[in-house]
Amino acid sequence: MESSKPLAGIRVIAVEQYGAGPFGSMQLADMGAEVIKIENPATGGDIARKSGPYFLGDNDSDFFQTFNRSKKSLTLDLKSPGGREVFERLVRSADVVMNNLRGDQPAKLGLDYDSLGSIKREIICGHLSAYGRDNDRANWPGYDYLMQAEAGFMDITGEPGTPPARFGLSMVDFTSGTTLAMAVLGALVGVMRGGPGRDVDISLFDVAVTQLTYPATWYLNRGHETERVSRSGHPSTVPCQIYRSADGWLFVMAMTEKFWRALAEGLGRADLLEDARFATVKDRRAHRDLLTEILDAEFSRQPSQHWLDLFSGSMPIAPVNSFAQAMENPWLERIGMLQPLPHVDNSQFKVLASPLKFDGNRPEGTSCSSMGADTEELLTGLGYSADEIESLRGERSI
Repeated sequence: MESSKPLAGIRVIAVEQYGAGPFGSMQLADMGAEVIKIENPATGGDIARKSGPYFLGDNDSDFFQTFNRSKKSLTLDLKSPGGREVFERLVRSADVVMNNLRGDQPAKLGLDYDSLGSIKREIICGHLSAYGRDNDRANWPGYDYLMQAEAGFMDITGEPGTPPARFGLSMVDFTSGTTLAMAVLGALVGVMRGGPGRDVDISLFDVAVTQLTYPATWYLNRGHETERVSRSGHPSTVPCQIYRSADGWLFVMAMTEKFWRALAEGLGRADLLEDARFATVKDRRAHRDLLTEILDAEFSRQPSQHWLDLFSGSMPIAPVNSFAQAMENPWLERIGMLQPLPHVDNSQFKVLASPLKFDGNRPEGTSCSSMGADTEELLTGLGYSADEIESLRGERSI
């Protein structure tokens, strides 16, 4: 039930579009927050509604629904006097205002705490931009792939000797959205303890650089430059990479001595445990190529499923699936990771479910409303009369 979700009763206003911001606010919606998308009636709303190649009706898409589960839609022109008045009245009823605009835009549009704190002391203003709001790149546009390039991700991704490569997915966007949701929740706890609202800032660039984690620490303190390793190998632990089976590839991660022993014994190669060239992690790293040849030869004796049956549960191992195989994995159905999300234009529509669980249950969700479908209901709840709503519509504020 909605009332049992941890954020039930929290109202979030989201001035957002496309992927990163909507992904973050969707985490809050999954937890029960009432997330109200502000969509400009003059521009057709969130540009994700027009993002193909697959569409749902005239102004919706599979892409859009992926990032906007369980949200409401309010059409509002924030630059019009009538639209601004509606927005400020809405702020008085809200707990959070989130946006993922270019860094110089929140202040111009009056979405920051300087603009809204006088309206409601406790309001939390969450900002997600490409480079932040307080530096000389604040007015720069930016996207995930640019962050992967500048933060060095592409330099360490792919096989040695090949051109720089990006991740197959926009993971900087998604981790940035999740980071914003986490930061907003932290600020919300502060408000609930009696503190004031505040600005919360997250940037794609900051999150990307932060994800460099231990390779960054190695470089900053040791001058060590992490390089690509063949077969998607770990930079320091061996064996930890993909190996050939008789019919495909397996990812094997012998991250501890316990798992190295389980691997060698399971392959019937206990002799490797006595080989001085492989005695320690350091030794195995020094003889990585030789060990790869040996393990390839062993894994190539049987198909992938044989090794998965043998090792699953006793050491870390996984098949290297094609995208189709990953989507058709029966494990997804068994653990409830496929969620029906019926849509007015496709009653069979489904998405991947939330990874969150509360009391053993994943939060249920609904498809996002069509553009502006909740406008009249929300404005009525704010005290607008039918005539006032019609007037706002006539002046194109909503």
